Amino acid sequence: MHSFPQHLLDGHANFMSGRYTRERDRYRDLASVGQKPTTMMIACCDSRAAPELIFDAGPGELFVLRNVANLVPPYQPDAGQHGTSAGIEFAVKALGIADIVIMGHGRCGGIKAALDPAVKPLDAGDFIGKWLSMLGDLPAQFGPNALMTESERQTAMERISIRNSINNLRSFPYVAALEAEGKLAVHGAWFDISTGELWIMSETGDFIRPQF
Repeated sequence: MHSFPQHLLDGHANFMSGRYTRERDRYRDLASVGQKPTTMMIACCDSRAAPELIFDAGPGELFVLRNVANLVPPYQPDAGQHGTSAGIEFAVKALGIADIVIMGHGRCGGIKAALDPAVKPLDAGDFIGKWLSMLGDLPAQFGPNALMTESERQTAMERISIRNSINNLRSFPYVAALEAEGKLAVHGAWFDISTGELWIMSETGDFIRPQF
């Protein structure tokens, strides 16, 4: 058996002597009374785009669900095992989340592969190709013949994918009902890894820089 990664042990030691020491009471309260986050983040599992760091969130503040390319499947209560849908159901029904944010990011490997399957042999895998197929024919609309550079195509697809996931999220009956009652809000956001900039989706679907 391989030894546990030393950099993780070192990181935990720093956590115990730093953040945990500073926030010991908060962690103990969370342990005794449970979590009560008001915001759910559906983000990519890319190691460069961690919501807790991007939003400077403390323990218990965000309910985070991460998957390849921050996709939300349509509501489909069948015999399959739906990890993302289960997370949404728990957040909305059990935790009473008030806001759901779907956050994409620049240079997303999943979106890049969806635009150009030749980038990686996704068809040879068991899961990733099928997972990205929920984007349907959207990637084809941004083919190489489009009057865009490669980076422009990818950014456009990353943002359109967020809008597509929001549409899928609204296919969940309880999400649509709570949103109609004003008890739940759904948001889109896009994070640029290189610059640290955050772009948020307006009511018209455009992505804009927030004013601080």
